[in-house]
Amino acid sequence: MLKINKEKLVMQSVCGEISHPRARSYRFDTEGQSHMVPGTGGITYNVKVGDYASGWKGDHVEPGVSIQLSDALKNSGLNCMACVGNEAKVISGEAKGKKGVVTGFHGGIEHTLIHFDDETLDKLAIGDKIQIKSVGNGLEIENYEDIKTYNLDPALFEKMGIKQLEDGSLQVDVVTEVPARLMGSGIGSPAFRGDYDIQTADPEDYKKFGLDKLRLGDIVLLRDCDTTYSRGYLKGAVTIGVVIHSDCIIGGHGPGVSTLLTCKESKIKGNQNPKANIANYLELK
Repeated sequence: MLKINKEKLVMQSVCGEISHPRARSYRFDTEGQSHMVPGTGGITYNVKVGDYASGWKGDHVEPGVSIQLSDALKNSGLNCMACVGNEAKVISGEAKGKKGVVTGFHGGIEHTLIHFDDETLDKLAIGDKIQIKSVGNGLEIENYEDIKTYNLDPALFEKMGIKQLEDGSLQVDVVTEVPARLMGSGIGSPAFRGDYDIQTADPEDYKKFGLDKLRLGDIVLLRDCDTTYSRGYLKGAVTIGVVIHSDCIIGGHGPGVSTLLTCKESKIKGNQNPKANIANYLELK
């Protein structure tokens, strides 16, 4: 059985406010066509973790609730310290006391994404404060020092059913594998925050790897992608991540993936499982 250092991890409170949706101008697709569609931020009532990531009339749509802070330094603390699977609690407004779960981090806009049930969503309002019990930073797997973990609550790690194989590698259930050539926006950015987009501009490859069927919350394997410190191509490297936002209109973008585990060598193997989704692991409704 894999051992992790969960008893050594520090739990701290971080807090954010529900952000307002943003719209700067039209969004242009790869054919030069303009679109005015919903994008990031706010409370999204009908797009949730577990739903399809593609097919929405939107761009970079964030499921559930998007939070941030106006102070960039404090917001950086929120983005860096919270982890997928952390408990989130509403501490102001009509929904005060209701609990949810952190589901991902959106780079560029620097949002932290939270899942709440329908009853809670209906009571929430823009500006409501949400506090998170952040724990997971510093998570290590015993005897696997070269496999780094980011953004991962230890309780979620234990629910993912990760196995040690006879050759010493780790096996992780994933919905699909994505080749490095399809990875776009996020290259060069720090691996411990934000996300890394799967490009959608090549419909043949997008369908070939089953990406048109991806769901928000799916666990995926990024082949030849090193996200140990920053994001980029490295032959043999493997990254395991979670799909955190919808597909996109803009070139170089697509469903976003936040890193959970990564290794510079091929010490992580994927086991295809269509149910490998955090909605199942965390029993989200």
